[in-house]
Amino acid sequence: MFSQVLTIVLPVFLLVGIGYATARTGILSQAVGEALGQFVYVIAIPVLIFKTLATVSSDTDAPWAMWAAYFGGVALAWTAGTLIIRKLFAREARAGVIGGISAGFANTVMVGIPLVSAVLGKDGLVPLILLISVHLPVMTIVTAILMERAAALDGTAEARSALVVLRSILASLVRNPIVIAIVSAMVWRLIGLPLTGILEDVLSRISATSLPLALLSLGMSMVLYGIRGNLLPGLLLSLIKVGVMPGMVLLLALHVFHLPPLWTAAMTLTAACPTGVNAFIFANRYGTGHAMSANSITLTTAAAVLTCGLWVILLDRLGLIGVPGG
Repeated sequence: MFSQVLTIVLPVFLLVGIGYATARTGILSQAVGEALGQFVYVIAIPVLIFKTLATVSSDTDAPWAMWAAYFGGVALAWTAGTLIIRKLFAREARAGVIGGISAGFANTVMVGIPLVSAVLGKDGLVPLILLISVHLPVMTIVTAILMERAAALDGTAEARSALVVLRSILASLVRNPIVIAIVSAMVWRLIGLPLTGILEDVLSRISATSLPLALLSLGMSMVLYGIRGNLLPGLLLSLIKVGVMPGMVLLLALHVFHLPPLWTAAMTLTAACPTGVNAFIFANRYGTGHAMSANSITLTTAAAVLTCGLWVILLDRLGLIGVPGG
């Protein structure tokens, strides 16, 4: 059974490995990796998201139950990660927030989209992109508010009002390429314009580059992270990220919100994705938790072939997906 799963999952993470090898050996420079990542983030992935949302079936209901199932898993993983860093390792409040991010912030774009597409096909991208439409704003707002409170608790800064923080975040989000793509797709659907002909062909060609290039650029960026000292916090956060979080999302989706099998599988696989690089970005921005976030990203990404493969097997055993030959 695992050999069949590997044929689906392994190519996804081999591309990450190829990207890492080209950067580590110097075949391609770090500048090339950064430019590739910029292209993926600013153009290729937004085009894929726009094309998917602009053409998704109009009878799709607002996925409140799906969002609740996924963010319920995020809340549990985030709380567990924060408590471990605060109570077990006696770190400051700001480090606790970074611990929560590292345990609950999945790489929904660079890994989630290629993984879900490989396992579930184009239909699986619909619930994932509907999740992505709220994932970044929700996670960014929650992170900023919690970090403001944590900075006040640590005595490193005066707490700003939630309104001031929200204004700053919204100003940043309106310039985000993914947010722009989502809003543009909604406007396109609202107007009722068709997506056909030359425009569809061009968008299809660009979006076809998004998945392999996303994985290659992620692999190249992994050279920046690596394993840093004090490994145990990152290891525990990684176990929560790839074990506890997808398990909770699966339970909520199946037994509380009764999501359709495809949507349950898509949310579980997304939750099982490695820690997103946003964890390290936030650690840099707020000046704490660099090692734990870098270790979480590296460990969860390195183990993703095995961990994601095991979740695919479980989803197949539960009858939520069908693995060819399984």
